[in-house]
Amino acid sequence: MSEPDGDIAESESWDVAAVFSGGDSQHVGSFQFLLAEQRWVWSAAVARMHGYALGEVEPTTELLLSHKHPDDRAKVAEILERVQTGGLFSSRHRIVDSDGKVHWVVVVSDRMTDDDGEVTGTHGYYIDVTDGVQSDLTVAMASVVESRAVIDQAKGILMAAYGIDEDRAFEILKWRSQATQVKLRTVATRLLEAVIREGLAPETVTAIDHLLLVDGPPDGDEA
Repeated sequence: MSEPDGDIAESESWDVAAVFSGGDSQHVGSFQFLLAEQRWVWSAAVARMHGYALGEVEPTTELLLSHKHPDDRAKVAEILERVQTGGLFSSRHRIVDSDGKVHWVVVVSDRMTDDDGEVTGTHGYYIDVTDGVQSDLTVAMASVVESRAVIDQAKGILMAAYGIDEDRAFEILKWRSQATQVKLRTVATRLLEAVIREGLAPETVTAIDHLLLVDGPPDGDEA
């Protein structure tokens, strides 16, 4: 296995890295699939993504598939079938390197042609986006937690206002979301903001004061 030759230059790889990985070429590697020989060619970076040093293994379709995450393998197998007949593809999927580490990769490709315009193969890039995906997941999870907290607060307001249980309160929020074509979190946020802005009626505040001061635990007891 050798570095791809003139069709995929190092300077070109660096340009792609600058776009996809903030200029870090370690996260971007090139590949070729040569139709006549039915042969894959990896750059050093793609070899590293799979857990190998350049030249340590001969890349084959079978080897590529063996490194695909089990949940993505069937989808990628269909893509590779197209590549072996000169087809194009783009994909975001997971690979599992030789140490068992999972990498999220984006793979983009283009056709290689000869001077007569005949398709001779496929070439393209692997972009390791694992760090970005993990960051996205962290942000998404934080957003889910925040949304749930806002919705729970809005449910509590409705439960207190109407004397209903949690399920009925959630149904009201869902109904409002569907009726207005607005996300559930937005409906809940607007309700909370309105309650804070408008405030509670004086008698309601008095009732809350009473509950806190009179019906609370005796002095010295833990709640």
